[in-house]
Order: sequence, then structure tokens, then C-alpha cells
Amino acid sequence: MTEKEKMLAGKIYDPHDEELRAISSRTHALCLKYNNTPDTKFKKREKLLAEILPNKGAGTYLQGPVQFDYGVFTKVGKNFYANFNLTVLDTCPVTIGDNVFLGPNVSILTPIHPFRYEDRNPYLHEKGYITDKEYGAPIIIGDNCWIAGNVTILAGAKIGSGCVIGAGAVVAGEIPDNTLAYGVPCKPVRKITAKDAIELKKELF
Repeated sequence: MTEKEKMLAGKIYDPHDEELRAISSRTHALCLKYNNTPDTKFKKREKLLAEILPNKGAGTYLQGPVQFDYGVFTKVGKNFYANFNLTVLDTCPVTIGDNVFLGPNVSILTPIHPFRYEDRNPYLHEKGYITDKEYGAPIIIGDNCWIAGNVTILAGAKIGSGCVIGAGAVVAGEIPDNTLAYGVPCKPVRKITAKDAIELKKELF
């Protein structure tokens, strides 16, 4: 297996591999350009975004600034929206469904580092450079989700369709479909039902 194949499969890989460094360096440079392009320059931002996220659906809009590790390993559905300061470390695949909206300062983090410092600290690779041991797990977010501000989604998390994740939550496990969840760690609180319809909130009209 190549180091890229190992990484995407969730196995220990060398993050300083030449192929991986080339992809991430290119994406980091594109993110910098995107972040320095005013949102009034819509066509230029669209072109840059297509390079950062080649697997994006129609209607994708990222307010910026954004930071992707690779970008090419993230897939988003149609009408994806992210507010300020989105960070996606996609060392394993990140899959996001249709009509998903993210508040500001959301972090989607697939990497995992060993607990023991003996396994985690940098070491001299046989090829003569310093590297470290990393691995990860994929993240899945279903359709029609709202992820509020300052949410952190950790490696291996799976958020079902129709969910609302409350501000500041740290999602580490699985959240069932149509669930309101929040907290640290994030836990399901209750189902979202027809009783939550906005037209029933008369005080808002």
C-alpha cells in the first residue's frame, strides 16, 4: 500500500510522505488564496473552491477563512454552507450530505494520535527525515443537518440526517437521525418532531 492508501484506510502512515506533502501543500496554498479573496470576487472564489473541493455539490458556499488539510478527500453535497473559520483535517474521508449548514468555528478532525508519547513523538525515518506515527478514522454527516458554532467533530463520528448539534459540542460517537444533541461529550437530548415546526412558534411572527 502507498502511504496515501494507508492514510485513507485508517492505518498508521507517514504524514511526511512526498505524495501527501505535495497534495497538502497545494491545498494549503489554495486556501490562502481563497481566504485573501474578497467575497465580492464571486467567480474567482468559485474557481478556487472548485480546486480545493473537487467533490463538492452545487450551491456550496464557504464564507471563509477556511483551512483544509487535503480537500480532495472531502465530499460535500448540494447547498453546503459554512460560516467563518471552518477547519477540515481530512486525513481520512469526510462525507457531508445535502443541505448541511455549519456555524462559525466548526472543526472536522479525522486524525488520531497515539496516547503513549513513546509512540507519538517524532522519530528518524529510515529515509533520513523526521516524521511521526499518525492514523485516523472517517467522519460522516448526513443530509439536512445544522451544526452550530464552535462544534468539534472528532475522528470516527457519524451524525445522522436531520440533526441539530448545539453550540460548543464535541462529537465523538454516533448521533441518530433527527436528533437534537449537545454537550461535551455530545449526547442525544431528544428527537426533533413536527412539534418543532417554526409556524407553531407564534411569538416569532
